[in-house]
Amino acid sequence: MKVLGIGNAIVDVICKVDENFITQNNLTKSNMKLIFDEKEFQKLLSNLKVEKTISGGSVANSIVGLSQLGNKVGFIGKVSDDDLGEKYELGLKKENVQYFYNKKKEILPTGTCLILVTPDSERTMCTFLGTAGKINDNDINEEAIKKSDLIFLEGYLWDEGEPKKAFDKAIKYGEKIAMSLSDKFCVDRHKKNFLDLVKNKLDIIFANEDEIKSLIDANNIDEVIKFGKEIKKHLIITRGDKGAISIISNNVAKTDVQKNLKIVDLTGAGDLFASGYLHGHINNFSQEECLKKGTEMSSKIIQQIGARI
Repeated sequence: MKVLGIGNAIVDVICKVDENFITQNNLTKSNMKLIFDEKEFQKLLSNLKVEKTISGGSVANSIVGLSQLGNKVGFIGKVSDDDLGEKYELGLKKENVQYFYNKKKEILPTGTCLILVTPDSERTMCTFLGTAGKINDNDINEEAIKKSDLIFLEGYLWDEGEPKKAFDKAIKYGEKIAMSLSDKFCVDRHKKNFLDLVKNKLDIIFANEDEIKSLIDANNIDEVIKFGKEIKKHLIITRGDKGAISIISNNVAKTDVQKNLKIVDLTGAGDLFASGYLHGHINNFSQEECLKKGTEMSSKIIQQIGARI
């Protein structure tokens, strides 16, 4: 198998809202908020009109993108044996993604992410992890990891306790490890651990500019590039309308964004950029070609609703 993704198995519920809804509910625009109380989550959802429901999760979105590009891929993520868990599994199978998880009835339901899209196409997320956040080392298929060329992890998954054990097992048995820092919220919460991962345990790192600057306390992109050269890893940084940068040791490649796009929803832009870039990487594209493929995929996804092409 080319790439095996391990991440939070989350069903995305997409709703359009105005700016006031974000303010009134004390949400930070463009960021993700974890909600631990299912009743609080349901109350938030009860006031909204649902535009679309789709199997999601950051790395799962990337894995589906890789499958759509013709790569043999798989995914591990924890769901419950409930209605949403059933839909989640079917959604992956429909996209030719091998699902390495046998669901059973859990105490907590399958995880859900409420994606609030404002008129400027920015998305603000409220996530009730449910059973997805209870993933542990027993849920990780060791044989699937050993038979995969690349393991792709998400920062959203990392947490103290059981999820960390799942993370550690994946890193222990994986041949090559890639990870997305996922969200500035994750970076700020786990800065010390993420910095250790980036410096010592990961081979490929995806981050947006805010995430990587927060991680290393950088003031500008030049400091980020300097850090990227120093760690001698494969660091890819997305910069919104400034394009993207790839750093491998002392080799720095850059690409611009595609112009004149009709942007509808920025959900999944980073996920699909990663799928395009990794497609290039595992198929021996040059750095510049990898960046272009990532940009092509992210450009497609932001012109539609949802994080799956």
